[in-house]
Amino acid sequence: MATFLRSYQNSEELETNIYRNSKSHFSETSYPSWYSPETGIYRSKHSSVTLPSDPFLDIVSFIFSQKHNGFTALIDSVSGFSISYSQLLPLIKSMASGLHQMGLSQGDVVLISLPNSIYFPIIFLSVLSLGAVATVINPLSSLSEIKKQAMDFKVTLGFCLPEKVDELSELGFPVIGVPSLMSHSRGSDYSSLINKLMTSDPNLAPRPNINQQDTAAILYSSGTTGACKGTVLTHGNFIAMMVLFVRFEASQYQELPSENVYLASVPMFHVYGLSLFVMGLLTLGATVVVMRRYDPDEMVRAIDRYGVTHFPTVPPVLMALTKRKKDATDGCSMRSLKQVSCGAAPVPKELIQDFIQAFPNVDFIQGYGMTESAAIGTRGYNTEKFQRHSSVGLLAPNVEAKVVDWINGSFSPPGCTGELWLRSPGTMKGYLNNDEATKSTIDKEGWLRTGDIVYFDQDGYLYVIDRLKEVIKYKGFQIAPADLESVLMSHPHILDAAVTAARDEEAGEIPVAFVVRTTEGSRLCEADVIDFVAKQVAPYKKVRKVNFVSSIPRSPGGKILRRQLKKCLISRF
Repeated sequence: MATFLRSYQNSEELETNIYRNSKSHFSETSYPSWYSPETGIYRSKHSSVTLPSDPFLDIVSFIFSQKHNGFTALIDSVSGFSISYSQLLPLIKSMASGLHQMGLSQGDVVLISLPNSIYFPIIFLSVLSLGAVATVINPLSSLSEIKKQAMDFKVTLGFCLPEKVDELSELGFPVIGVPSLMSHSRGSDYSSLINKLMTSDPNLAPRPNINQQDTAAILYSSGTTGACKGTVLTHGNFIAMMVLFVRFEASQYQELPSENVYLASVPMFHVYGLSLFVMGLLTLGATVVVMRRYDPDEMVRAIDRYGVTHFPTVPPVLMALTKRKKDATDGCSMRSLKQVSCGAAPVPKELIQDFIQAFPNVDFIQGYGMTESAAIGTRGYNTEKFQRHSSVGLLAPNVEAKVVDWINGSFSPPGCTGELWLRSPGTMKGYLNNDEATKSTIDKEGWLRTGDIVYFDQDGYLYVIDRLKEVIKYKGFQIAPADLESVLMSHPHILDAAVTAARDEEAGEIPVAFVVRTTEGSRLCEADVIDFVAKQVAPYKKVRKVNFVSSIPRSPGGKILRRQLKKCLISRF
C-alpha cells in the first residue's frame, strides 16, 4: 500500500534530485539519535512496543481478547443492516463450525473472491480460526487469472458471489455463493448453504493449536518486479500489524477508539482494506461502515448518515471527495469527518492542497506499507509543530529502515535519496514456491528491499519520490506488466510486447502496451489488442493504449528496458 509524493518523469530529473539532496545532508557530528551513520539504520522515533510472546496465539483469539467499549462492529452502508460486537464472535464460530462439518481442517486453503460486505470479515476470520489458510482475490478477476492463482496450491473450498458459482466450480473445488445481504433470524430461509453455515452450532467449532508462525493468508503481489507472486503472511505478521499499525495509531488521539466510525470503501481483498476493516479495527471496538462497491453519491450519503469520522482511501476517491465538497449543492456537509488517510498509490501535491482547502478542519495523512510487510511501514503524524502532508509519515514502532544507494550499496543519511529497505515483525515468510524471488527480496538479516526510492527529512519524516519496481498502480490496484505481457504474447499476430505505465490524472497510472506485429498481423489495430487483453483479465488490468513499434528495447540479457519505453511515452504524449 505504498504512497508517493510524486514520480519523476525520467532518470535525468531523478539524478538531479539525488545530487541536490546529497548536498544538503547533515554534518558527521549532527546526525539525529534515530539514525546511525555506522550501520545506516533508521529507527522509529516512537517508543518500542511489546508484542504478544505466546507462540500459540492466532489472529482470531488476539482480536477477541482485546477489551473495548465498542457496540456496533459492521454496518452495511446501503441497507443499514448491522452486526454488533456481541454477535460477531458467535457468527464467526458458527461459520467455523459449519465449515468444519464440511470437512475443512487445519492447513487447507480457502479461496475468497468477494467484494466488500459485512460478511467478508466473518468468512475470513472463521477460516483462520480453523487453522486453514485464506487466499483472497479481486472478484473482477477472470477465470484464467483465478485458475493461475489456484494452481499454486490445492484449493479446498471457494467463496464468491452467487452469480459466479457455476463459473468458479469449473476449477474443480466446491464453491459457496455469498449474497450481498442475508437474514440471520430464526425465521430466515435455510435453503442456501451460506445461511446453513452461519447458523451452525457455534459450540461445535474446533479450537486447534495455531502457532504465530503458521501461515494465515496468501496475498498476491507483484513485489519489486516481475509477475504476481503469492506473499505468505503468518498469524504473527498480522498480530504485529494490529499492534503496531492500528492500535498504536489509535493511541495518538484523544477520543476513545470505540467512538470512531470508519468508512470502508477500500477493497477488503487488498492488504490495505484487509489489515484495517477485516482485522485491525475490530480490536479497537470501532464501527466499520461497509460500502459494497464504490459510488461517489453513496460515499457522501454514508459519511453524513452514519457520522463517519475516519476515511481511509486512495487518490482517485480522494479526488472525488474533494470535488463533491467543493461543488456541494445537495446538502451533504460531511462535518463528522476528523481524519482522511490516503495510501496505495501516488497522491499529487495539487490534490493534497485542494483537499486541505476543501476540508480545513480534517487531519490529512498518508502512509506507506506493502503486502510483503503486512501493511506495516510508516504512518502520517501531524502536530501543531509538524504539518507534513506530503510525507508518508514516521516509521511505526519496532520498524527499522535503511536508505541504500541502489548502484553501489552505500548507506544514505537523512536528506539523501536511495532505495528503502525495511525490517519489521510484519515481514512476510516469503513468496510461495519461489525461493529465488524471496532471496532477492529479503536478505539474510531480514531486510526487505522495497524497490522504492525515498529520503528521510531532518525530523524523521519519510518521502517517497520514485520507484525502481515495475508494478503499475491503477487507481490503487497493482498491475504486474509481466502478466499483461504474457497475455499479449499469446496473440497469434504479436511477435513481441512490453507494458509500462503512463501517468493519468484520474487513475494515477494506466497500462500502455508496446507491440511488435508479425508479418501476418500487419492489419492488427489498437482496438484489436485492447479487446484481446480485456477478455482475459480483470477490468482494472486492461491495456488502455497501444503503440506499435518495430522492436522492444532490451538489455543484453533480454530484460525489457522500461525506462526507454517511458521516455518514448513522454515524447509521444
